[in-house]
Amino acid sequence: MKIEQAKINLLVIGANGGIGRQTVELALSYGHHVTAVLRNPAKLSLTHPNLTIVKGDIMKPDAFEKYLGNQDAVISAIGASGGITGDAPTTLYSQGNAHLIQAMKKMEVKRAFFISASAVEISPVLPFYVRFVAKYILQKLLKYMYADLLRMETLVKESGLNWTIIRPPRLTDKAGTGKYRVSINSFLKNALSISRADVSHFMINNVNNEATYRSTIEIAY
Repeated sequence: MKIEQAKINLLVIGANGGIGRQTVELALSYGHHVTAVLRNPAKLSLTHPNLTIVKGDIMKPDAFEKYLGNQDAVISAIGASGGITGDAPTTLYSQGNAHLIQAMKKMEVKRAFFISASAVEISPVLPFYVRFVAKYILQKLLKYMYADLLRMETLVKESGLNWTIIRPPRLTDKAGTGKYRVSINSFLKNALSISRADVSHFMINNVNNEATYRSTIEIAY
């Protein structure tokens, strides 16, 4: 489902990742102007009149800070490599987004989305077996990533920006539907899965939704 809205300038960091690329493609299809920031621009094989691709690293914001000047919103879709079998100590989420927040304040950009994960906090309204897996398997296998995501969330909440933290459950590569459930600052019952495309759909269609400002969002089918 496409919702008509004013055209915006959107900067996406981590634009070659699962959610990042979906966000870039969907935003362009809506007619928005997108600045895609990634460490290796060659990894984003897209061309579009409204797309600007920038070489940059969130750990080194000086490289892309100047591109923040005319942006209406920023989406931080960064992700640490390694996955569920290669979890390692990281500061990518906390320190990287601290750099981003500092750069946004300097360039006077207020609106931002940050991607976290549902399992950083055990939801009491999930089925028992899901809570068990989250607590005794996921949180142990991904303890470093979740610890840094929690540090990131604290920094974001203290930033003074018009932030939205997205906590998706299991992510899939299925096509977007535009049909999903959302809870704002509360746990979402039976939040088991969501496609990356629909996470992107939610963010793009809620850039100017003040009800989502300074809020943590759970989203699922």
